[in-house]
Amino acid sequence: MPSLDEARADRMRIAIDAREILDRPTGVGRYLLEILRIWSDAREAASHEFVLCAPKQPAALPPAFTAITAPGGGTLWEQRTLPTLVKRARADVLFAPGYTSPLRCPVPVVVTIHDVSFAAHPEWFSWREGFRRRTLARASAKRAARVIADSEFSKREIASRLGVDGSRIEVIYLGAPAPPPAAGREPLVLYVGSIFNRRHLPALVGGFARLASRHPTVRLEIVGDNRTHPSIDIDAAIANSGAAGRIRIRPYVSDAELSSLYSRASAFAFLSEYEGFGLTPLEAMAAGVPIVVLDTDVAREIYGPAAEYVARPEPALVEAALARVLTDTTVRSRLIDAGASQRQRYSWSDCAHRTLQVLLDSAAR
Repeated sequence: MPSLDEARADRMRIAIDAREILDRPTGVGRYLLEILRIWSDAREAASHEFVLCAPKQPAALPPAFTAITAPGGGTLWEQRTLPTLVKRARADVLFAPGYTSPLRCPVPVVVTIHDVSFAAHPEWFSWREGFRRRTLARASAKRAARVIADSEFSKREIASRLGVDGSRIEVIYLGAPAPPPAAGREPLVLYVGSIFNRRHLPALVGGFARLASRHPTVRLEIVGDNRTHPSIDIDAAIANSGAAGRIRIRPYVSDAELSSLYSRASAFAFLSEYEGFGLTPLEAMAAGVPIVVLDTDVAREIYGPAAEYVARPEPALVEAALARVLTDTTVRSRLIDAGASQRQRYSWSDCAHRTLQVLLDSAAR
C-alpha cells in the first residue's frame, strides 16, 4: 500500500493565477490558454486537480478545471487576495504565469518570467511601473521554488539582472500552432503584438511606405494595442507616411480573424530589439509566412535560418528586407522551407508537459 506521501504525490491540486485569460487575452493570456488546453485533454494531467484563481469567472472554463474568485485587481489583489484563494483551494502548488507572484504564499510557487525588459531597459517604462515590475519580479523569482524562462537568452537575462541562480531556472520553449486553413496569399504585410517602443513601429511604417511607393497593391495590417512609453503617436506616423490609405491598425482582433490574417499574409514584420521569445513571428512562420525580424540573439535562437534579418530598425533596411521577402522567389522559398523545419522544435504539448513536471516536482519538495 502506498504511503500517505506517495498517495499525495500521485494527485496534486494545482492553483493557477488566471487573471491573464480574462477579457481579451494577449501574450501571457494566450500562453496560459494554450497550456490549459493541453492539460484539459492530457492523460498525465487527468490525475491532478486544477483550480483557476481570478477576480471573476473565466468566460470559457475547460471542463477539467474549477475556478474560485474574489473581486479586485492589480498588485493588491495578487499580494493579498490570491494567497487567500490558494489557501481556500487547498492547493499544493501555485503556478504564476505572468512575471510576478505573491511574496507570501502558503504553498510553493512556480513563476514564469517571459523577459526582463523592465530591468534591461528601464527607459521603456514609467518610473513607477518600472520600479514596481523590477521589485516584484526580483522578489518573486528569489522566493519561487522554480522559475520558468521562455528561452536560453531569457534565462541568462533573468540570472544576471534579477540575481537568480541559473540552476533554479528552467527553459521551456513556447509552442507553435497548427497551420491555419490554406488560403490565397495577398500582397499583405502583417504585424501582430502589443505595440511597445522596443518594437519600432515607426520604422516599420516608414519602411512600408517606401515599399508602397514602388508596389501599388501592397498593404500593411497592424494588430496591437499601443502601450508605448514614452508615448509614440502611431496614428500620426501612419497619417504622415504617404501610404495611410494602405495601412490599417487595430488594437485587437478575434482568434478567427487572426487566423485569417496569417493565412492570407505574404510577409510578417516584427522589428523588436528585446524579447524573451517572440511568439507572433513563430505563429506566422508556422502558417507558412516568411518573417522579417531584427537581428538579435534571441531571434537567432528561436527562428534560426527561418527569418530575414534586419541589422537596424531603419526604414531603408526594412524596405529592402520586405522587398526581398515579397518579390524574390528564391528568398521566399528558402524561408518557407526553413520555417517548416524550424517550427518542429516548438510544441505546446511539450511546453505543457514540462511545465506540469516542474509544478509537480516543486510541490513534492
